[in-house]
Amino acid sequence: MVKNDGNNTTHDARSRLVLAALRLFAQKGYEGATTREICEAADANISAIRYYFGDKAGLYRAAFNEPLGEKCCQVDMETYGALPLAEALNRFFKEFLEPLKMGEDINLLMKLRFREMTEPTGVWQQEIDAEIKPQHMALANLLKQHLRLPGIDPDLHRLTFAVIGMAIHFYVGQEAITSISPDMLNNAAAIDTLAERLAGFATAMVAAEAQRREREQHETL
Repeated sequence: MVKNDGNNTTHDARSRLVLAALRLFAQKGYEGATTREICEAADANISAIRYYFGDKAGLYRAAFNEPLGEKCCQVDMETYGALPLAEALNRFFKEFLEPLKMGEDINLLMKLRFREMTEPTGVWQQEIDAEIKPQHMALANLLKQHLRLPGIDPDLHRLTFAVIGMAIHFYVGQEAITSISPDMLNNAAAIDTLAERLAGFATAMVAAEAQRREREQHETL
C-alpha cells in the first residue's frame, strides 16, 4: 500500500495525490473528477500532477495500480509447480485474498475497476493483458499438470475460471457478503480461514473434474 512518510515531503505529497485521486476517480470516474479537486483534497499544488505523473492520465494509472502495491490480487503461480495440489491451492487463495486485509482502499479500488469497465479509458484492458490473462494461464497450467492433461482445453478453462471466480466474488460481492455474514471478512484470521476453505473446495472441484474425464474416457471405449 502507498504510505505517507512524515520525514519525506516529496513522497508524502505524491502519496496524498494517489490516494485522493483513488477516492475521487472511484466516486466520479475519470472524466468527472477534476485535477483541481484532486489537488485540493490532497493539499497539493496543481503543478504537482505534471511533476509526479506527467498528466491526469498518468495520475489515473497510478491511482488504479499503486495503492495496494504491484501484486494486488496477483499470485506467482510459477513457484507452486512442485507442490501437492492442496498446498498449491491453499497458497494461491491466501495470497490472492491478502489485499482484503487492507481495509477501505480495496473497496475503492474495486469501485474504480467497476467504473473503468463501464467508462473505459484503456487501463482495464492493459490489466487484462498484463496481469489477468497470465495469471489465468499459470493456474490453468498448474491444473493441467495435476490432471495430467496433454493441453489446455475448454473444460480446463472452465475449471480455472471457476476456481479463480470463487476468490473474485469476495472482492466484487463484499457488500452482499458482509450483509449476509458480517464475520466473513472482518479480520485477518477470518480471511485466512476463508482461503483455507476455498482451497478445500477447489481441490474437490479438481478431483470431480478428474473423475468426469475418466468416466467419459471409459464411456467412449
